Amino acid sequence: MKEFTLKEVQKHNTEGDLWIVIDSKVYDLSKFANLHPGGSNVLFAESVAGKDATQIFFGLHRQEVLSKPQYIRLQIGKIQGQEEQIRPLAPGELSQVPYAEPTWLIKGYFSPYYSDSHRRFQVAARKFFMEVIQPESVRCEENGQRISQEVVDKMSEANIIAMRLGPGKHLKGRTLLGGVIKPEEFDYFHEGIIHAELARVSSRAVVDGLLAGVVIGVPPILNYGSQELRTKVISDALSGKKYVALAISEAFAGSDVSGLQTTAVRDGDYWIVTGTKKWITNGTFADYFTTGCKTETGFTVLLIERGPGVTTKQIKTSYSSVAGTAYVTFDKVRVPVSHTLGQVGKGMQVILSNFNHERWMVIACSISAQRLIVEECLKWATQRMVFGKPLASQAVIRAKLAAMISRVEACQNWYESVTHQMNKMNYNEMSNRLAGPIGLLKQFVSRTARETAEDATQIFGGRALTMTGMGKLIENYHRTSGFDAILAGAEDVLGDLGVRQALKKMPIDARL
Repeated sequence: MKEFTLKEVQKHNTEGDLWIVIDSKVYDLSKFANLHPGGSNVLFAESVAGKDATQIFFGLHRQEVLSKPQYIRLQIGKIQGQEEQIRPLAPGELSQVPYAEPTWLIKGYFSPYYSDSHRRFQVAARKFFMEVIQPESVRCEENGQRISQEVVDKMSEANIIAMRLGPGKHLKGRTLLGGVIKPEEFDYFHEGIIHAELARVSSRAVVDGLLAGVVIGVPPILNYGSQELRTKVISDALSGKKYVALAISEAFAGSDVSGLQTTAVRDGDYWIVTGTKKWITNGTFADYFTTGCKTETGFTVLLIERGPGVTTKQIKTSYSSVAGTAYVTFDKVRVPVSHTLGQVGKGMQVILSNFNHERWMVIACSISAQRLIVEECLKWATQRMVFGKPLASQAVIRAKLAAMISRVEACQNWYESVTHQMNKMNYNEMSNRLAGPIGLLKQFVSRTARETAEDATQIFGGRALTMTGMGKLIENYHRTSGFDAILAGAEDVLGDLGVRQALKKMPIDARL
């Protein structure tokens, strides 16, 4: 690469002959000036034309802009004696921004929960998600299309889909992330790393679009389906060949599962299912629906295969349609009795057994997304100049950053405590002791997320209102962080659940 001095660059500062310097790199913008999205006048400003415009550039553009092919080719050289200072993270690399990573990943800090196995796993997971998932996330968030089968196949090959279901027999004999750890080593902290790394590179809609339906729809089949049904469905679902959605919510009933109107009437060896489901994640492309129905003896869960009588329609929500959110109609659908999950009339047990893990998964993703917003705000506060000083020189901005950091660290520590209990307890102990704490934690995390979204919007100002550019992650987060307060259980309902669980265990001799 040819080298220039700053004096040589200064000579090229007029229309038709325009050079600038950004982070030691020399760009020839002579032909590009009239194509500049912000107009050519910006480039001919005295502080830009023929000058080192690094600070001005990063006050207006994200670093990723320089990585686009159409701008890479504008570089004609570098400044003599200078080296590039600002570079994107390499796949698998940790951010050095304070609080951008949980403390267990930061050199010099310690954790009682994580081992070398988790650290090896995290490096491999981040590399995978940055190389494979991040480009797909950007593409699908923008066009609203479902995740490509090519990416699903790569996830399946690394057994990402299977690992998102947590530890268990379904991992036996599988090669996890190229063999970085063995299936018997895999615990809930490993699974949490998968969710965290996914949320770090994906929008909220993409997190759901990347087969969240399988994560919440397959466990009832795995735990309550017949051997024949498991053989038919599980392998294809975990290999990404078939898609599953959990179909419980209706327009008639959400948190009030007992109010469901979808019915299943016995007809010999079949159930005849009639009704509708609403807000079903991955429903537009699901092959199977793990469905809650009313039967003569009570609430029953059936696995319904897409076929005659099953129709789905996209629902427009405030996040991207990549999630495949659907309105599902069952019109006299014939479902084999062998597709019953668990006992007839005892479907509540089937669904409740799934809620703890689903809510914990939402928590893990939400904390990671919240931490990314903290990182974005710390970067912006130090590079944005106001009144001739960095934005962070304003006390009100530092106060907002302090609140944001405190919230995400509180969420992280409570989450790690609960995850440790999950590793030490069997299923019955988790159901008895953790339903309340997980409900309270989800409520806390979703509320702090919205508080952080508001603070981040104030820090970024007008840029937080645009879907592209410097504040695009803030805009998306502000628009979608409320999803975590609704999905997998509304936060007020979960807060009440946590308190009711606690009150049940109040000792009778406890008095002031």
